Amino acid sequence: MSQCPYNPAREGAQMSFQDRMSYVDYLQLDTILSAQTPLSDSHDEMLFIIQHQTSELWMRLALHEMEACRQALSQDRLRPAFKMLSRIARIFEQLNSAWDVLRTMTPSDYQSFRPSLGQSSGFQSAQYRLIEYAVGNRNLAMLGPHAHRPDLMAALEAELAKPSLYDEALRALARMGLPVPQDILTRDLRSPWVEDPRIEAVWCEVYRNPDRWWEAYELAEKLVDFEDYFRRWRFNHVTTVERVIGFRRGTGGTEGVSYLRRMLEVELFPELWRMRSTL
Repeated sequence: MSQCPYNPAREGAQMSFQDRMSYVDYLQLDTILSAQTPLSDSHDEMLFIIQHQTSELWMRLALHEMEACRQALSQDRLRPAFKMLSRIARIFEQLNSAWDVLRTMTPSDYQSFRPSLGQSSGFQSAQYRLIEYAVGNRNLAMLGPHAHRPDLMAALEAELAKPSLYDEALRALARMGLPVPQDILTRDLRSPWVEDPRIEAVWCEVYRNPDRWWEAYELAEKLVDFEDYFRRWRFNHVTTVERVIGFRRGTGGTEGVSYLRRMLEVELFPELWRMRSTL
């Protein structure tokens, strides 16, 4: 016995969008899906473009969450901040998974379109630079690749004028009554964070008395969780680059793998890691 094909309209599904906003309209998919323009005939260039474009979209969301998280911390709304930090960690877990797809590209695949990249490189990602500045890794030398774009420089300079995520966390600790030194609270925000044993002592106090300092304790673990995923993302980046190009110099002129390995040594919240050895 034959059956009529299923028709969602019979159950009330909207099927006509002549004068209505559709899914494609809302997400501006015509713009997004027409933004892939390979410059070579290589099959694998599409993978390279989409992997990096989607990573930039996830970083866009990470920045959105970081800004809201800092605002929440500055207003002592710790629970919303915890949720945002958890989401940021999950975003970097998603970014990590993207390397698995890119690693299906062999050295031969990459060399088939690498000349088309010119000197463009992920090293020049303004959003990644904003993330680094937002979490406290404020290396002013890294403004250089963006100097040709006044709009990007303005965004980066605006970020450097704000307290970093770690600065806001430490300010929140001080308002809780923990002994964060005043010179830390009033430090030059443009300067990169420098590990301080006094801050390690503050975190030690939190971990030795978690019942007394429970919100600070949870904040610490959320920060560590984020940095854990961030470190994994950096490590997978190094591994992927070495697998695809070995130790060749990067398209942007960096030393490639050697440069990325040095970035693995950068700690965002060093006292939270050092404290674990001294508790």
